[in-house]
Amino acid sequence: MWNKEAETAGKAAREAGKILLDLFGKNPATRKKGEIDLVTDADVRSEETIVHTIRHRFPRDTILAEESGQSHRLSERMWIVDPLDGTTNFAHSFPFFAVSIGLEVEGEIVLGVVFNPVLREYYEAVRGEGAYLNGKRIAVSSVATLQDSLLATGFPYTIHENSDTVLRNFRNMITRAQGIRRPGAASLDLCLVAAGVFDGFWEEGLKPWDTAAGAIILKEAGGKLTTYDGKPFAPRHETIVASNSLIHEPMLAALRDQDAF
Repeated sequence: MWNKEAETAGKAAREAGKILLDLFGKNPATRKKGEIDLVTDADVRSEETIVHTIRHRFPRDTILAEESGQSHRLSERMWIVDPLDGTTNFAHSFPFFAVSIGLEVEGEIVLGVVFNPVLREYYEAVRGEGAYLNGKRIAVSSVATLQDSLLATGFPYTIHENSDTVLRNFRNMITRAQGIRRPGAASLDLCLVAAGVFDGFWEEGLKPWDTAAGAIILKEAGGKLTTYDGKPFAPRHETIVASNSLIHEPMLAALRDQDAF
């Protein structure tokens, strides 16, 4: 049903990935959107390519992109684009970043693609059709306890102003889990849960372009997503808990524990 849209997203993601690889490690011009929130020439060029590709094939669709914002809403179809998830990593030549593109139709994400150009890992999902990595179906892990789990997280750009809650949650998790990683690109964190590499992921302060594509990929891989308070997750929520479903309730319990500090 979404073949043309999925093909368009794939074309846009791969072309944007080529741009990112061409600029990676070459110190592209960088400016600050916030105290620790960066944007580079790579973000801008990648986004221009994605928007042009989508506009060429679906000229009436709305596009919400990280750097340029939302175009005039002409339809109930909205492409949600992060041209470079992991900008700080990219700016410091740390090779963990991705292109993320999701399509929302009438308020529901119907497809998503996430492309890691360094590792040439292309994650994709269409609603009801499963999740795939480079054409092979993927599924979440079967780890059943938090104690045996490898988790991922990220820190919000506001952490310098308000770190207490973030550090409390981190301590609650790290004292219960086998290990925690903080790679720095939420879209890839979600995909790695979908592929069974990580068993769970949590973060706050995220935007729709950080999670739209990764969320449907994880859901189609058999995972579970909620907010910190256990409500069903949608990309406009600012907290996310994602898991293989087996460790979801223990993760939520850890986030509810107010006594870590």
